[in-house]
Amino acid sequence: MDPIAFSIGGFKIYWYGILVAGGFLAGLWTASRRCVLDKLDGKVISDLGVWIIIAAMLGARALHVISYWEVEYADQPLWKVLDFRGGGLVFYGGFIGAALAVLLYTRLHGNQPLWKIADAFAPSIPLGHALGRLGCLMFGCCFGTTCDLPWAIQFPAHSLAFDALGQAAGDAAHSVHVHPAQIYAALLNLALYGGLAWLYRRKRFDGQVFGAYLVGYSICRFVVEFFRGDYAAGELWLGWIKPGQQLSLLLLPVGVALLVFLRRRARG
Repeated sequence: MDPIAFSIGGFKIYWYGILVAGGFLAGLWTASRRCVLDKLDGKVISDLGVWIIIAAMLGARALHVISYWEVEYADQPLWKVLDFRGGGLVFYGGFIGAALAVLLYTRLHGNQPLWKIADAFAPSIPLGHALGRLGCLMFGCCFGTTCDLPWAIQFPAHSLAFDALGQAAGDAAHSVHVHPAQIYAALLNLALYGGLAWLYRRKRFDGQVFGAYLVGYSICRFVVEFFRGDYAAGELWLGWIKPGQQLSLLLLPVGVALLVFLRRRARG
């Protein structure tokens, strides 16, 4: 698992960036295909896609920098803060940024149906996220807890996870075995994508697919976090609830409330 895909004249191109970009493209393409079912103008999806990419990247990077400012960025030059190529993106920050972009876009274009657009994009979020998690695997971030299972993985000496797990360079051949938490997350996101794509063709009211995504992702993320080993003890609630689980506990009731509200509104 080499984080560097290739170099051009000494400029390194990381697998993380390639896979995240691939996730955005796959998500936007599937959303554009899906919008036909709701009779949405494909131009809306393509225009909004630019907004979403920019806002999601800025939001994801901003939340990471804010979270790790004292540890990683306080003494770094500005270009390091803005360097997106080699990781350092937080999904929830990207999700918030993208959601704000959709809200702003529909406000500025008042005739656009917010919840139809949200439904068209909802299944694409976990599809893009799955590719992003594979980027995490290649980079070595978001790694799992130690284990001795047959499918446990080891990270090479030049990876972020190798350093974070406290390995010495000479121990490369005996790197710690950990859960492939990134693969767990990718598989659950792919399953969520399949479920939401199925629901999209059978939805009963606008906003149902987006609300189902909030609920489904909250549950998936809560489960995967049990296998994550990249958090410090000071980041846990009650000694065991990890940051991703904390946000899931906040997002889950929002998704449930949204489903209840939109269903009642649809029934009149």
